[in-house]
Amino acid sequence: MIRQETGTNTTTDMLLGGRVKIVQPQDGYRVAVDPVLLAASIATPPNSRVLDVGCGTGAALFCLLSRLSTVQGVGLEQHEPFVKMARRGIQENDFSKRSEIVMGDLADPPDSWAAAFDVVMTNPPFFEAGTVPTRPGQDATHAVTDLSLRSWITRSLSLLRRDGLFSIIHRAERLADIIQALSGCGATTVIPLWPKTNTAAKRVIVTARKDRRSPATLCPGLVLHADDDTYTDEANAVLRDGETLQFLS
Repeated sequence: MIRQETGTNTTTDMLLGGRVKIVQPQDGYRVAVDPVLLAASIATPPNSRVLDVGCGTGAALFCLLSRLSTVQGVGLEQHEPFVKMARRGIQENDFSKRSEIVMGDLADPPDSWAAAFDVVMTNPPFFEAGTVPTRPGQDATHAVTDLSLRSWITRSLSLLRRDGLFSIIHRAERLADIIQALSGCGATTVIPLWPKTNTAAKRVIVTARKDRRSPATLCPGLVLHADDDTYTDEANAVLRDGETLQFLS
């Protein structure tokens, strides 16, 4: 369902088969499946404190809160219009007792956040400043960051407690950079996301445990679409039914 917001340039849309609402721009950046898949990579004990770095309009955070009813969630976002939409989303989903959206920059987080979270997840901007040609009328706020990918990951890890879970979704071509940035972590898990069978993965999810030395795992991955372009049963279980990625259960 899509509900046009009267007198605004936003819509209210549904995720997880209607269980989650997000308020987002009518034009420009709109949520795709990446944040839903990111949330599905998180398995954490009850009452865990989760930080979503670069939360945008709140899609990943809200999907996680919907699936895990005792998790406490914080979203960090520096783009003010997204902050306002995410805060409206908290009200739409009745998550005000379990979550908050903080406007701020990962380069300068609150001092009290150091090693404060059980889980840090992130769907960061895919491009670094100066690497993407701009086009007239383009709003690249959601896609570009001044931080390198390594710095983004390193700063995110600084907010994670020892043995805490880190999870990131990114372009598959950046996998080597992600693994290198996670050199101080262990129990690293790589989850390829295949558009269809017999095609190259365009996205990967990588999870890791801070300060652990366990070996890495390459998962079978998730095939998103069947030959007729509909979602596979496995993808629908995650995207509509809110299931955890099955090989992480």
